[in-house]
Amino acid sequence: MKKITLITSVLLLLLFSCQKGVEKQSSQEEIQTAANQNRGHLKQTKEYPSDVALRWLNMELDMLRVPMPTGVAAPEANRAIAYCGIALYEAVEPGMPAYQTLSGQLNALTAIRTTEPGFAYHWAACANAALAYMNKHLFPLASAANKTAMDNLENELQSIYASETDATTLQRSIEFGRAVAEIVFNWSQTDGTATLPSPATYVLPVGAGLWEKTPPNFAGPVNPFASQRRLLVNESTDGTDLTPPPTYSTNPSSDFYAMVKNVYDKSLALTPEQTAMALYHRDAPGYPGGGSLVAMLAQAFQQSSCKLDVAALAYAKLGLGTYDALMIAFVKKYQVNLVRPITYIRNVMGHPTWNAQFATPGHPEFPAAHAVNGGVVSAMLTDALGENFDLTLDHYSYLSPSLPARHYASFDDLGREMGNSRVFGGIHYQPSVDKGFWLGKKVCQNILGKVKFLKE
Repeated sequence: MKKITLITSVLLLLLFSCQKGVEKQSSQEEIQTAANQNRGHLKQTKEYPSDVALRWLNMELDMLRVPMPTGVAAPEANRAIAYCGIALYEAVEPGMPAYQTLSGQLNALTAIRTTEPGFAYHWAACANAALAYMNKHLFPLASAANKTAMDNLENELQSIYASETDATTLQRSIEFGRAVAEIVFNWSQTDGTATLPSPATYVLPVGAGLWEKTPPNFAGPVNPFASQRRLLVNESTDGTDLTPPPTYSTNPSSDFYAMVKNVYDKSLALTPEQTAMALYHRDAPGYPGGGSLVAMLAQAFQQSSCKLDVAALAYAKLGLGTYDALMIAFVKKYQVNLVRPITYIRNVMGHPTWNAQFATPGHPEFPAAHAVNGGVVSAMLTDALGENFDLTLDHYSYLSPSLPARHYASFDDLGREMGNSRVFGGIHYQPSVDKGFWLGKKVCQNILGKVKFLKE
């Protein structure tokens, strides 16, 4: 009897211990489940669509469209695409395991805030918060209507994301995106732009073959103090010396005369396609000063349906390229100070009533800035989105009369057309276009060789 009682006691003890063990395991599982719920479901940036980037690019276009709000100058487009692209990339890069931050790689960009290890982030919400912050701060002189539109866009997207994740993860994501953008914006304020002298203080050199303001609007000088701004990548300038244009001469048998005559002769025999090309890429009315690149990027995102990680890379790379390449180009413009075609054709070739297809921009001729940006588009968007990219541009459909859509088989085709359109427009020489295109690509090659997006 005692033996049976002892066995029964042992069995009861074992049963009690098992129940305690199950209860303890269940309690630990409940704690872990609660912790996981608090941290959120871990996802990568590539799992989100690029809609947030596309929506904010279109918002920028509303602010960059000519005529612009009072006080907003065309160069703001160039700065916006650069700094917004960097902020977007940094806001979603932690969700891209193979990639790394640009801090420590870009000129004077200090450490970017990091995410909390093990906690989930809604990367589209991070992007929305970052792009909202950047646009509101980069365009302080935006119209009241556009300021309201920015608030509405930020809130609309935030409401969508609230239905996709829990409140804690959403708030964590918003705070992270804003913190990253604040660092990038504060860094942008030290690039020298805010302290540039007024262009009106620039004294135009006077002499044979030198640039002078051109009819009919006699605009400029535009961006004459580019050399006082900070490059994003110091090595961007490596190997970018350009062979100068032919030596200035009024002799009809000279290389310089032949270069200008090429522009004049083409202006007399333009095909409808060449005229359409020139008018589409004049960008005024439209999106001047780099604004057309914002439109091109938006349409590339829309037509490719790329994911957010690819969009962030394309945005950042294009921004880095156009910012540094145009700065280098404008430094060279004011070093060479070359006369524009309209001045030479009227005053030297003897055609006093000749006009270009549209008003000549208010800065020296060499190199062609549109061609430089064309080289940037060719290099950076091909790198980010691939070769043989079938693209249709119709971002000037809003104009009255609207400009017909244009189609391209690659970003290289688009980039080359951007440059050549300026010869058909009568505002640039062919050598300036060819060298400008080369310069844009060379700067991008320098950037991609120096800045490492992928971890090594």
